[in-house]
Amino acid sequence: MLLLLSLLSFLCLPSGSQAQQEKYMLWVPESVTVQHGLCVLVSCSFSYPRDDRWTASYSAHGYWFREGANTDRHDPVATNKPGQRVQSRTRGRFQLVGDPSKDNCSLMITDARREDGAGYFFRVERGPSVKYNFLKGFSLKVTDLTQKPDVFLPATLEPGRPVPVLCVFDLAFERCPAPSFSWSTKAVYSQGKGPPASHFSTISLTPELRDHGTALTCRVLFPRQGVSTQRTVQLSVAHAPKELVIRVFRDQASAPESQGNVSYLEVQKGQFLRLLCAANSHPPATLSWVLEDRVLSWSCPSGPRTLELELPTVSPGDSGRYTCRAENRLGSQHGTLDLSVQYPPEDLRVTVSQENGTVLEVIRNASLPILEGQSLRLVCVAHSHPPARLSWTWEPQTLSPEWPSDPGVLELPWVQTEHEGEFTCHARSPLGAQHISLSLSVHYPPRLLGPSCSWEAQALRCSCSSRAWPAPSLHWRLGEGLLEGNSSNASLRVTSSSAGPWANSSLSLHEGVSSGLRLSCEAQNAHGTQSATVLLLPDETPGPTAFSRGVFLGIGVTAVLSLCLLLVMVSRSSTVLEYINVGPKAGPRVSGRARDRKAMPSSSSTIPSPDAHSPGPKKDQKELHSVPRDCPEPRWSTPALDPKNSPEELHYAALTFPGLRQWATQVPKDTHTDYEEIKFH
Repeated sequence: MLLLLSLLSFLCLPSGSQAQQEKYMLWVPESVTVQHGLCVLVSCSFSYPRDDRWTASYSAHGYWFREGANTDRHDPVATNKPGQRVQSRTRGRFQLVGDPSKDNCSLMITDARREDGAGYFFRVERGPSVKYNFLKGFSLKVTDLTQKPDVFLPATLEPGRPVPVLCVFDLAFERCPAPSFSWSTKAVYSQGKGPPASHFSTISLTPELRDHGTALTCRVLFPRQGVSTQRTVQLSVAHAPKELVIRVFRDQASAPESQGNVSYLEVQKGQFLRLLCAANSHPPATLSWVLEDRVLSWSCPSGPRTLELELPTVSPGDSGRYTCRAENRLGSQHGTLDLSVQYPPEDLRVTVSQENGTVLEVIRNASLPILEGQSLRLVCVAHSHPPARLSWTWEPQTLSPEWPSDPGVLELPWVQTEHEGEFTCHARSPLGAQHISLSLSVHYPPRLLGPSCSWEAQALRCSCSSRAWPAPSLHWRLGEGLLEGNSSNASLRVTSSSAGPWANSSLSLHEGVSSGLRLSCEAQNAHGTQSATVLLLPDETPGPTAFSRGVFLGIGVTAVLSLCLLLVMVSRSSTVLEYINVGPKAGPRVSGRARDRKAMPSSSSTIPSPDAHSPGPKKDQKELHSVPRDCPEPRWSTPALDPKNSPEELHYAALTFPGLRQWATQVPKDTHTDYEEIKFH
């Protein structure tokens, strides 16, 4: 059809050659698309041959025809010729806005309809010689209305603060007819004042916190076509964090457990734990996990909205209050989780405090040496949750509550040998038990039992025993000479033995027994030394080997023998008091001890040597005292042993016999023992 019209146009040319025809040119887009109800401007320009002598005197008229129209019989869709009739369906909507006299044939189409879709061509007329149809026009395509208005408002709205909101519909050009605008929202707003006919609309919006997430819609209506388009946005009202939630995962695959703002959680030691924290806030909040006052982790506002804290192997040190805090510029919110890690008793230890100021910590079974008479304080501590019950046992015996007021504390104000044994602290909880033992070893200085001497078969036989811990060493001194533990010759024989805390020694002297002989028994260990001396005096009975009653001088016992015999002995440790006759007739002897006074079976026997099974004389033995028949029994006073005394502080004992006058007194020089010699005539 376009080809036929072009041929007819060529045949109708009044004059001119084909070269002149080739000077008719038209520039227009081949295809134009417009959305239903909108407008479009089709830019167009053309050229044609001119004769300046007559062209300027004629008006140029342009016509746009629908494809297939007969320009002589059909009305154009748009023209600039006054009085020219146009098609009714395009009247007012198709406008030749270009000036043909200036070679401009631009066409504006408003309120585009679907039936407008077709091909169009342009015709120019000017004077009697220019009448030409440009059959190569453009094709118009009308599509559905998809263009939406643009709504401009702040990304974040402040509650209670008014803000302007702008809705703009982008038109093809300014001369396009303006649509009508309408707004809809639940938030409070007021219509703005703008131009009555414009391609934009404004309102003043005053949002509240409750308006967060509320829809705001700007609707654009094209009344002529009855079509509209709209855009809806969600109001973003800033608010402080809210709806904070903590979720707990107890293992890798477990379902989460939601927690409230404050909750309590118990887990076992070694368990896996994962904590998740999330909060609703705008703008996004900064999330952080805090243990007590220590920040463990945090997230940036631009990061994930959930903050994770993972504890692969829970330990007792992880116990405490975990706080998840969500904070932005409008406020903050936090959730708290009190984590309690349960575990059986562990790290059981005992703190030992002694009177001498020694403090040590015992973390495993051990042996504890302590000096007799000192005070001892044992404090047992165990780490566990729930707290363990602490108790002390002594050997198989459970100590009664009155021993320590605190079940973890054991106090011994005055340690005695009877306290030796194993003390065990027990820590028990529903999750398990643990114990630690201390083997108490009581140390004390030597305690002499003896010496005890008697005359048997023309020989002086003496025995001496001592008890101490560590076990004492026991030896004899004859005059100034030291006798070894076991020795023997023609004149003497020494036999020594030991068992446990006891050391025993016996001395048999066959020669060299004379007046003034001094015989000493000494016991020694790391805590002290104790010695006792026997001095032989002449006897009133005639005879070459007869001697008077001997005096045994010892340590520590005080006794009073009234009327007939007065013995005063000042000391701080136990000893034996004995006096003997050296000669054919042996008189009675008296022996005593600080803890339990014991007597010998007969005047001619010696004190038995204690061993591990027989620590001393039997309880049913009685003390024997050599006194006249009409004299009262002696009385004994035995103060307790004080280990603090130096072993060199030795005192003396005196024997006074009424009716006999003192003959002479001699005090020999001795660095270990003070003694007094008394003679009678």
